[in-house]
Amino acid sequence: MFTSESTIGAKLSFDVGKGILDRENGCSDVKGYKNPILTVDGVLVVNGKLLLVRRGREPEKGKLALPGGIVEYGERTEDAIIRELKEETGIDARLIRLLGVYSDPGRDPRGHFITVAYVLDQIGGELLAGDDAADAVFLPTKQLPLLAFDHSRIVKDFLGQK
Repeated sequence: MFTSESTIGAKLSFDVGKGILDRENGCSDVKGYKNPILTVDGVLVVNGKLLLVRRGREPEKGKLALPGGIVEYGERTEDAIIRELKEETGIDARLIRLLGVYSDPGRDPRGHFITVAYVLDQIGGELLAGDDAADAVFLPTKQLPLLAFDHSRIVKDFLGQK
């Protein structure tokens, strides 16, 4: 049997994500419940090199990560990853396929963030860091450092599915 708690979300226990929801997406809690924040991440490999961004903000400022970000209210995840990729890297891309959904509540220190990860193909644009990315680079997939959040796991899953 489903209850309102199981269909709406987890009971509010802390206020970490509420400011993100209110400020960036125009959402607020519903009857005292808080839901996870939905994000997207993109895996784009060109000639054996993975596109990464250097985080310009906390958490994990300065670490390399997959390009991505928070899905805007009313936006499809498929559109969000294309937008985020362009904003952070200057690269235009198309979706190849869904890689996976990563929902570990501890994957981000700011709170419960769920990401939908996509495999992408470059169709244009020029590499240029923008938005909250301090840098955008292509690195060989065989020489990757430990990435921010759980992005090393996402890349490992991608490499195992090729």
